Amino acid sequence: MTPPPGSATISPADLDRMKKRAFESEQLLSSLKAELEELTSLFIEKRNRDLTVRLTHENAVLRRQVDEQKGLLTKLEVRNNIPQIPRPPFPRAAGASMCTSASAPIKAEAVEATEAKPAKATKKEKKEQPKKASGDANQAKEEAPVDVSRLDFRVGRIITAKKHPDADSLYVEEVDVGEEQPRTVVSGLVKFVPIEQMQNRMAVLLCNLKPAKMRGVTSQAMVMCASTPEKVEILNPPAGALPGDHVHVEGYPRNPDSVLNPKHKIFETVAPDLKTDGNKVATYKGVALQVPGKGNVTAPSLTGVQVK
Repeated sequence: MTPPPGSATISPADLDRMKKRAFESEQLLSSLKAELEELTSLFIEKRNRDLTVRLTHENAVLRRQVDEQKGLLTKLEVRNNIPQIPRPPFPRAAGASMCTSASAPIKAEAVEATEAKPAKATKKEKKEQPKKASGDANQAKEEAPVDVSRLDFRVGRIITAKKHPDADSLYVEEVDVGEEQPRTVVSGLVKFVPIEQMQNRMAVLLCNLKPAKMRGVTSQAMVMCASTPEKVEILNPPAGALPGDHVHVEGYPRNPDSVLNPKHKIFETVAPDLKTDGNKVATYKGVALQVPGKGNVTAPSLTGVQVK
């Protein structure tokens, strides 16, 4: 029997080719599907990573704001003679609550305390109250962990620098650290930094050292540098940083002492862990010193050296 006119005849060879192409098409579709799934997975992973970075930064900013408000509250409480109670060293156990089921007795006690007239303090008690409050605040500070959170690192601008009148190795600088008046700072940088490079430049300063006289001139802060015996470089704040910006370290919320007590060796204890890493970033225990939202503090060229 012959095929009807106009109909196509499919040979076994054509049929084999069609099957082969169908198989190759299925293979290609399977490969494309696998690549699409991989790209989708990579996209989701990158999105989650970016979200983590953003949330980490926002968390650091919120922590800084909370710390600043807590510091302000502490100052107001001390000013108003409210005793400071040190924070317990261990976190509250899971499930513990500030409230109690015996709400009725607490309520009654609260009413009695509210209605009771406060007894008048004697003259002796009035004199002792500020001293006690101050003592409690100092005790709380002494019990705080000794780490970088106790140091008041700030961005500053060296307005002018000149040679110390009585010391060939020292500069005397006027530095804007975001306060009403510039601070006077004495630095032993004459051998390492030309005087023309000391004028109108940004730097990072430790601002809560106890002021000390250096050859007759009182120094009120310290310029932070990456340092070796042969070379010393002033640390650079990130672009866009302004005088007075606080320098933070993630995981160590700022809670600086008003003035570091030299007897407690706070800076001396922290200093060995202040170093530059392989990317020239200044770090504390490997965590970058940074101005939130603006970037990291860096050295011009020195890596893996002490910061002091």
